[in-house]
Amino acid sequence: MNLTEQDWSDEEQRVQEVTAKMRIRITGLEDQVGKVQSDVVEIRKHYWDEVTMDMSTTEDAAESIASMRQQAELLSERERTHRQAAVTLGKLKRLVNSPYFGRIDFMEREERQGEAIYLGIAAFLNEQEDHYLVYDWRAPISSLYYDYAPGEVAFTTPNGMVEGQMLLKRQFVIRDSHIQLMFDTGVTIGDELLKQVLSRSSDAQMKTIVATIQKEQNRIIRNDKARMLIVQGVAGSGKTSAALQRVAYLLYKHRDQLSSDQMVLFSPNPLFNHYVSTVLPELGEENMQQTTYLAYLERRLGEEFDVEDSFTQLEFVLARGRSSENGETAQEHIPQGDEECAYNARLSGIHYKSSMEFLAVIHAYQERLMHADMLFNPIKFREKEVLSAARLVERFYSYDPAIRLPNRLELMRGWILEQLELFAEHQLEEAWVEEEIELLSSEEYHLAYLRLRKLERGQGDTFDDFDQERVLLARDVIKEHLKPVRNAVKRLKFVDLIGLYWQLFREEIREEETMHEMKVGQGSSIENQWSPIEIQRSPEENQWSPIENKPPYWSAICERTLKELAQARLPYEDATPFLYMMEAVCGFQTNGAVRHVIIDEAQDYSPFQLAYLKRLFPRCRMTALGDLNQAIYSHASAYSEIDPIAALYGPEQTEVIRLHRSYRSTRELVEFTRGIVLGGDAIEPFTRGGAKPRVIKVSDRRSLHSLLAAEIDRLLGEGYASIAIIAKTASESKLAHQALEPQLQVPLGLITKHSPTFESGVLVIPSYLAKGVEFDAVLIYDGSRHQYGHETERKLFYTACTRAMHELCIFSLGELTGFVGEHLTDAYECV
Repeated sequence: MNLTEQDWSDEEQRVQEVTAKMRIRITGLEDQVGKVQSDVVEIRKHYWDEVTMDMSTTEDAAESIASMRQQAELLSERERTHRQAAVTLGKLKRLVNSPYFGRIDFMEREERQGEAIYLGIAAFLNEQEDHYLVYDWRAPISSLYYDYAPGEVAFTTPNGMVEGQMLLKRQFVIRDSHIQLMFDTGVTIGDELLKQVLSRSSDAQMKTIVATIQKEQNRIIRNDKARMLIVQGVAGSGKTSAALQRVAYLLYKHRDQLSSDQMVLFSPNPLFNHYVSTVLPELGEENMQQTTYLAYLERRLGEEFDVEDSFTQLEFVLARGRSSENGETAQEHIPQGDEECAYNARLSGIHYKSSMEFLAVIHAYQERLMHADMLFNPIKFREKEVLSAARLVERFYSYDPAIRLPNRLELMRGWILEQLELFAEHQLEEAWVEEEIELLSSEEYHLAYLRLRKLERGQGDTFDDFDQERVLLARDVIKEHLKPVRNAVKRLKFVDLIGLYWQLFREEIREEETMHEMKVGQGSSIENQWSPIEIQRSPEENQWSPIENKPPYWSAICERTLKELAQARLPYEDATPFLYMMEAVCGFQTNGAVRHVIIDEAQDYSPFQLAYLKRLFPRCRMTALGDLNQAIYSHASAYSEIDPIAALYGPEQTEVIRLHRSYRSTRELVEFTRGIVLGGDAIEPFTRGGAKPRVIKVSDRRSLHSLLAAEIDRLLGEGYASIAIIAKTASESKLAHQALEPQLQVPLGLITKHSPTFESGVLVIPSYLAKGVEFDAVLIYDGSRHQYGHETERKLFYTACTRAMHELCIFSLGELTGFVGEHLTDAYECV
């Protein structure tokens, strides 16, 4: 439908009228916020001047309490009014420059006249006429804009289904309170608007997509029935954006039951947390809690262990078994001999410890511990054994066998604290106590004297002051020295968790040697008062093993696991199983306050990890976002099949939505990248056109760096704001940064796993840290067969290439990777 000049004039006039009303409302709110803020300051300043305090009689006390409560309620009301006005003011300031992005004319069935509905990121009410000039995009009627073309339509409200006819659908681009683009469309979002949005430069932070939400994305956003919503979306399909709009929608729809602090986003890395941090505030909502899975593991286990992160594990795998954190040239290293065995054992261990099979082993182990094999640390004080490990075991198994492990440990804790009290009494006459008393300060003596006088006032002068004072001081000394032991007991440190995990990997032929290594490596837990114990077993007990179907390289897996434990290091693949075993024994810590969890890059989580998250958040709903083609980690991915993650809550509570269309990259880039992965034909490119990817082969690194610098200059000259040089590993990124920085006239950033943010510009980044973000142009540092030659690296290469929005250039030191096969010859240009 062609728009007339009158259409443009009418719509422009309406924009001016609406924004004028908004500015008037903004001025009023600014005055209100300022006044209420002054009231709050005054109330706080003179709070006690307005409160009458008289506690001489019961009546006076009651009157004083009522006066205090009245003043507190007044302050609370003023603060609440200030918050509400400030929130409304913030929304209007965001709206005034671009008040709405869409219009639908809807006529309800049985009605004769339609109503024009204008949609924006927030609602704006004409208070004089009690009529919405702008509807919130999350309102029930707004779903028509995303789901239908003009014609027969229907939408669901809390009161039921409303049917009618959409007479018109119109889209706007409004900037600085003026219409820049406007057109009528018969599809959800006109390609013209989407092309304009996608053709912009990428930003250092993700933006809201409410004006360009597609129908399939709207299904994700407004889905509030499934307990587990699984979104399998190709690279650039907008799954993360849709998930964040989903959070805003749920907060809007369930605002009386759900708040932002009851929602948690598990991001792939801290960099991504910053990247998405502005989306919800742009929509007028507070940010939800954001964390990474590793941050949670470190919070729970970091006090006892040096917990390996997933990136270090991945670097080990990508370097083919050689650590690459030292900045050496990141060339593929093929393990040989014993080294190859160790490398393959590590991979086998990663796969096994990430599996549901190993989770079943932990459960079976938990049942076994109900009857046998429980391990405790002996409790020692000043090199003296207070309670032996054997006595703790005896006490533990003296309880009713039906009592669960955590409940028995609660009983044990109380009993041990009682035994420590008895032990403390027997220490009163020990020589070390007298020595410690002699070292006390005069202030401590004086405090003891005052306490003694207080006791005498209560019971008469019946004590020998010197003897009684000595007893008080002795008890103080013993209590202070026993405090670390008591605290450790309260934290269940008497349970030998390391020994329990060790038992899962015991190899009888290495037992004696390994326990010696653990003693040397682990040391003591608290001020030399705790130590691991020798494990004594009968031949019958040694025949029992919790692991029946042992994976390949089992002996090497056991050896490596025990050596890492001996050094108080916890490999990433062991962190979740150890934590799960710890909680199975000591009691699960669950979070009942969180009501919704969003897991981004869910394909990088193992089935074991997802099962743990389900246990951690028992009351919540989950949204899991992932892409099979970007499963870059070596453990058994939950997305290698949909079934493992779908099984968490069962088919009745699970819904799977698949997104096949990629919007991030140009058609030419998508046609190239989809040829890299198996099954890529299912990926649908958007119609936005651009240049073909370019491949530049070089013979040496000096030429590589020279051509890279020239390419960066060209891209900057064409106005691209964000350019990423994507290297395979962290060490290769460091090498590229060191070589390129002196050759560029602009700053060159280096992104590492510790980088909390990044800004637009030119930067170097490892391939795995680029997941989830996008750049105007991407330069693959070395896309040679030498670097990307193993089949397990195909998805990593695909992930790196799909970060580009407008241009992609692959440099290759020698022969190009085989992932770019002959079938893609016409999809790229050789330079």
